[in-house]
Amino acid sequence: MRPTGKLHLGHLLGAINNWVALQKDYQCIFSVADWHALMSEYENSKELRGYGIEMTMDWLACGIDPKQSILYLQSDVHQHVELQMFLSCLTPLGWLERNPTYKEQLREINTRDLQTYAFLGYPVLQAADILLYKADAVPIGEDQLPHLELCREIARRFNSIYKKEVFNDCKAILTETPRLLGLDNRKMSKSYGNTINLSDSEEEVTKKVVSMITDPQRLKKSDSGHPEVCNVYSYYQTFAPQEAPAVYEWCSKALKGCVDCKKDLAKHINKTLTPIREKRSKLENDKSLVQDILNEGAKKASVIAQQTMNEVREAVY
Repeated sequence: MRPTGKLHLGHLLGAINNWVALQKDYQCIFSVADWHALMSEYENSKELRGYGIEMTMDWLACGIDPKQSILYLQSDVHQHVELQMFLSCLTPLGWLERNPTYKEQLREINTRDLQTYAFLGYPVLQAADILLYKADAVPIGEDQLPHLELCREIARRFNSIYKKEVFNDCKAILTETPRLLGLDNRKMSKSYGNTINLSDSEEEVTKKVVSMITDPQRLKKSDSGHPEVCNVYSYYQTFAPQEAPAVYEWCSKALKGCVDCKKDLAKHINKTLTPIREKRSKLENDKSLVQDILNEGAKKASVIAQQTMNEVREAVY
């Protein structure tokens, strides 16, 4: 995960909860992908180290366990860019230019100049991230399937050119995640300023929830609502599914106003975030512990990474 800002509820539901569960069945490796962040945030690079620590605290507070898994800062394991160099030599330019995510981001992001060599080639670094540890599986969303297939193609090309099976295919672990929109009904994103962050206080969460856009057709409390188009109701389905039938009834029959409805929702979201908040508070008072965890993780990751690079060099040279 790229450390480009505060983690929010979208990250929790879309990735982190799944990661925590995967620790039970897999040996997991979690990378704070600061080199990936640098590719798009190179003009604001001074903030990345701090974001990396903050993100690691969120991971730990949510249940990522350094006793079970490896957590490390990508730039602390130099073999990532070393393998990227080898892979970039044999990756056809056309493969990168056809990447749908690359095209989409060039169209949509106009606040930063992404017309760079590094940004075009970031799927090669992604492939290096996976292949360096000979990963059997990667948890991703469907939108990232093209990236994983490109990783497989790069691995197969390496094996074919150097006549040695250094890399194996890696499967995708796809999980269904709730689609959580931001406070303004757009995609939840820090660039839109519409997020509920994992580090927000109880008061901040309540204030944000009360500001959420609701059913645009319900102008007065006495108007019947349409829960199926209301973002607040979708949050109830995620954070308090047991309450959702009652919410549907009082909204559609105008038995309760939107403000009261949102205040109740804020209580449920805060109930979810309270244990995370408590763990995070302890970590904030001991950031040296967080750094120690990352340092130890980098040592463990480097051992695996170097073994792979020894095989790569033997195949190439």
